[in-house]
Amino acid sequence: FRRGEALQGLADVQVVVFDKTGTLTLGHPALTDLQPAPGYQAETVLALAAAVEAQSEHPIALAVIDAARAKGLDIDTAEGFEAAVGHGAQAVVGGRRVQIGADRFMASLAIAVEAFAPEAERLAGEAKTPLYVAIDGVLAGLLAVADPIRPTSLAAVRALQAQGLKVALVTGDNAVTARAVADRLGLDEVVAEVLPDGKIAAVEALKAQFGRVAFVGDGINDAPALAAADIGLAMGGGSDIAIESADVVLMRGDPRAVATARALSRAVLANIRQNLIWAFGYNAVLIPVAAGALYPLFGLLLSPMVAAGAMALSSVSVLANALRLRGFKDAASLEGTPA
Repeated sequence: FRRGEALQGLADVQVVVFDKTGTLTLGHPALTDLQPAPGYQAETVLALAAAVEAQSEHPIALAVIDAARAKGLDIDTAEGFEAAVGHGAQAVVGGRRVQIGADRFMASLAIAVEAFAPEAERLAGEAKTPLYVAIDGVLAGLLAVADPIRPTSLAAVRALQAQGLKVALVTGDNAVTARAVADRLGLDEVVAEVLPDGKIAAVEALKAQFGRVAFVGDGINDAPALAAADIGLAMGGGSDIAIESADVVLMRGDPRAVATARALSRAVLANIRQNLIWAFGYNAVLIPVAAGALYPLFGLLLSPMVAAGAMALSSVSVLANALRLRGFKDAASLEGTPA
């Protein structure tokens, strides 16, 4: 917890919003499908796509490159690389203009993708991300990339819902892919096809709908949303920018730690309230006694030594109650293993 307000604020959130890639998923996508258009060879499409993606550092780009290398394909050098954030990328490879990206990228280039629509919908329904490849302005193939869901993501979502929270997903994936992931995890809300600069608007919309929002992310493009949320939580192992923008930093890349952090914040605040009630009540009773309030009725006075001991007992009891937090365990989210 980077500041005290974060410890208090996390206890009051009503909805937890997750970014998908690297947060609920492992962040290591892999190419799962490749279907060339008639007249194109699968190896040619993959090699040209990999040449373009070699200029990018996006996780999906790495998946395409790894697949090409695994097949032993030669990856040429691309020239004139251009990236459209949240859409795709294009470059010239061996004198041929190659474009790769989502359906919205192809639409912006006036390249029709209807021929692959049924296959793309099927792949998206399997929680895979469909990508299109065009060569010289002609649709050349369909790729699909899948980023496995973290084994602990379902437990994390259930633990948060057990705490009475809504759990939402904000992602740049198409709506069908996002819904498939949401259905597997039992999420309450999904906001799909969000560009990096649109995550702030998504967070604001969820604030208006549910109330206080906690946003969980790990990437550079999550930093604005982390700052815009009431409480931002950065996954361990995330980018430095995300960590600097967050109010809470999770020391491990395990989404169950989100539920643990909120449960801990509530436990700390409950402990603070207990200590305040005890301290005020204890002093409200004993200070009048020490001042001689019982002497006229019962002839009872406290010696200075007894009064000093009673005062010390108040501090010791408060400290002992606070130390109970050292044994804090959130069984619902940890399920017997460290989060």
